[in-house]
Amino acid sequence: MALTGVFKNLSNRQGLHRYLLATLAGWLLPLSFAPHNYWLVTPLAVALLLTAMKAGRTATKLNGKFKANFTLGWFFGLGFFGNGVSWIYISIHDYGYTGVPLALVLTTIFVMALSLLSALQYGLYQRFFSYVSPVWSFPALWVLFEWLRSWLLTGFPWLYLGTGLVDSSISGWLPVGGVYLGSFLLVMTGSLLFQLSQQKLRLRTFTAWLIFIFAGGHLLNNIQWTLPSTKGTVEVALVQGNIDQNEKWQRQYRQKFLQLYYDLTLDVQNNGLVVWPETAVPLLYRNSGAYFDQVLADLPSGTALISGIPQQVNPDSGQPAQFYNSIMVKGAGEGLYQKQKLVPFGEYVPLEHLLRGAINFFNLPMSNFVAGSPNQPLLTAKNLKIAPFICYEVVYPEFVRQQAQDSDLLITISNDSWFGHSVGPLQHLQMAQARAAENGRYMLRSTNNGITAIIDSKGHILASAPQFEQAIVRGEVYSMTGQTPFAQTGSQPLLVFCGLILLLQLLQSRKQQRTIHLFH
Repeated sequence: MALTGVFKNLSNRQGLHRYLLATLAGWLLPLSFAPHNYWLVTPLAVALLLTAMKAGRTATKLNGKFKANFTLGWFFGLGFFGNGVSWIYISIHDYGYTGVPLALVLTTIFVMALSLLSALQYGLYQRFFSYVSPVWSFPALWVLFEWLRSWLLTGFPWLYLGTGLVDSSISGWLPVGGVYLGSFLLVMTGSLLFQLSQQKLRLRTFTAWLIFIFAGGHLLNNIQWTLPSTKGTVEVALVQGNIDQNEKWQRQYRQKFLQLYYDLTLDVQNNGLVVWPETAVPLLYRNSGAYFDQVLADLPSGTALISGIPQQVNPDSGQPAQFYNSIMVKGAGEGLYQKQKLVPFGEYVPLEHLLRGAINFFNLPMSNFVAGSPNQPLLTAKNLKIAPFICYEVVYPEFVRQQAQDSDLLITISNDSWFGHSVGPLQHLQMAQARAAENGRYMLRSTNNGITAIIDSKGHILASAPQFEQAIVRGEVYSMTGQTPFAQTGSQPLLVFCGLILLLQLLQSRKQQRTIHLFH
């Protein structure tokens, strides 16, 4: 698409109004997530976006041009991702040792690149579905593009609209179809609201849909898809050390941080399950035995300790050593898990031979991890089978579902220091809540500086620690048995359903297009 066409459209008042409306719709959507939790803003934002798109179709006289909504979708994406993932700037500037101008440039490039997916989504909608009602085609296409974001270029499954339902009165939909089903229902509601505003839908039809959403969600909330197992409860203590990210890997602070976690853990004094966060102590796994033996020796007999720790593996072939971001069990349990889903630039550098050393951001400490192998065994602790997730892994709905199949309990450890004082840690916590609700399992979330929390099998927070403080979160959790509908089938049925919707809507759109051309 030629840039001249974009600027020509922007130069006229009608074009400018449409782009501003689309950008506003995108900017509003992140308000549906933590910490705001205004999830009802989602249908309104979707309706505003469709209004902007309709104005675009009117302006181009329904000529089906791809570029009209491609540009509109890109502006929507700028508002959506620009507001929703603004914490990227903090990660790059505050902890990536990058100056303000370059940090702004890199953040802008990231947002603009993500916005291209929105542009493609709405360009395709304009090209293939502009002759049919958006009620079915628009939510179906939305869900498929959320799914696309879960794996394209390793994936960025952030800001899925259904995540905002986890603290709502209709969160009962999540264990049925996951966040994708939540996204479908919210976008469909917005599409119906748009049709109502265009007087193409009766108020009673719109009201009936709302009743279905709310009544259905309420009834589903009362269903216990999973139940406590005969293994009973276990006492847990989640330790939050609040270590400064800029000091963590400096050698002169090593003993200070080792002593910190030792002292905090001695305050626990029960023989339950103790969880430390991601890379809690600056030691390699092979060098940590004596330290953890001392910690366990001073805890009550029968205590299980789970901690994140970097692991070095030396290949037999004489190749360079490989490093893994790992989580281990000591004491009353066993297991070692190596992280599979790595964060680009934070844990590894894509095109490392070209980028490593170019700027400070491409040379972060501990940014040379490799991914662990799939199908690793579950951890065991206190007679429980535990599905472990390290930081970013918990944001992938299907990955968590597959790992959690035979588990009694879910654990995620993280170091959200990279987010600073932003909405990032709150959004991250909310996604962990959604994974707990989808799979009907308790989730223990231990982080370096917040938000450490105990989450129940409905996705509700039972106890949490304040951010940026040293703290211990204590509580009891149940081992759960049984599976939710989502845990059994995953996202595939809904994705196939969306594909069928789009196929039928495409055929109807082409038929409608031929009819219009016949009479003109």
